[in-house]
Amino acid sequence: MSHFITRRTLARGALGAALAVPALRHGHAQATLEWVAGSLGGGWYTMAAGLSSLIREENPEIQVRVVPGGGLANPTRINNNQSQIGWGIDAFSASAVQGIEPYSAKHERIRSLGTGYSPTEHHFLRHTGAGPEDMRAILTQRGLKIAAPQRSSTDEMTLQRILRFLGTSPDKIRAEGGRYLNGSYADIAAAYNDGQVDYLYVALARPAAIMTEIGQGRRGGRIVSFPRDIMDHLTQEYAYAQGVLPAATYPPLMSADAPVTMMDSVILVHESIPAEVVQKITATLIKNKGQRLATIHASMAGWTPEQAVGYRGVPFHPGAVAAFRAVGANPPGA
Repeated sequence: MSHFITRRTLARGALGAALAVPALRHGHAQATLEWVAGSLGGGWYTMAAGLSSLIREENPEIQVRVVPGGGLANPTRINNNQSQIGWGIDAFSASAVQGIEPYSAKHERIRSLGTGYSPTEHHFLRHTGAGPEDMRAILTQRGLKIAAPQRSSTDEMTLQRILRFLGTSPDKIRAEGGRYLNGSYADIAAAYNDGQVDYLYVALARPAAIMTEIGQGRRGGRIVSFPRDIMDHLTQEYAYAQGVLPAATYPPLMSADAPVTMMDSVILVHESIPAEVVQKITATLIKNKGQRLATIHASMAGWTPEQAVGYRGVPFHPGAVAAFRAVGANPPGA
């Protein structure tokens, strides 16, 4: 999930903050909220746009606008009330609350609406004519040409953690005559299709649009499985999940299921949003679970309130607690 957020001027930021503060009018909670999502073209942005439209449709008094963002930066942005709602990654959001790497301070003002909204698989793609086929050999070869999303995105930080585990780094790749490119999903897909790089690393909910497009394109490629020791390292050291990318996800790119590292999405909110507003938002998600959420993005098809309340990384917002309790799902500690 890409983290990129365009810096705004202080004046624009102050105006945005003023517009975004929820207010009460005529006995009903009126709110204009900014939803910080992911990069344009990524799954998070698509899902945020669809959910925002659904929320507005059923709650006209709640207005939501979507802005680009990403997994690492979003908790800080929401903690600072620059955005009032947004996507987070389960493991990284928990790190933000604790104030541990990659965060330098405890994020004490973020709350959650739980997890399970979009299980996110890590995709590692290789060009079929590029040489080694297993992840370790690929990432330690001289002359490696690889692209990943923006620096310090959750995708790119995960790739750097893998490289460190294997005794290499972006600087070493470049020093040995290789190429380590960063950019938007569209940019790195174009670099792959143009032959500037032979490998792509992204974390996107399946089916990832750029992988589907590459599979239908002229250059093609093959999805690379994650070795057990790399998956276990990421799980034990950083609390990543593990899963399987089914072969049917990208038939042109796969002939068998691929074990992969995984993350999951959480919805984060600032503690100051009125409970009534958060309860309405959460109730709207619960009401539309299943097919309606799946029409927004296939990765949300399996979301349930029971799954959502299992998350322990970020405290639940009282409004979310009320909505979940109304359907018999109880968040931890609630």
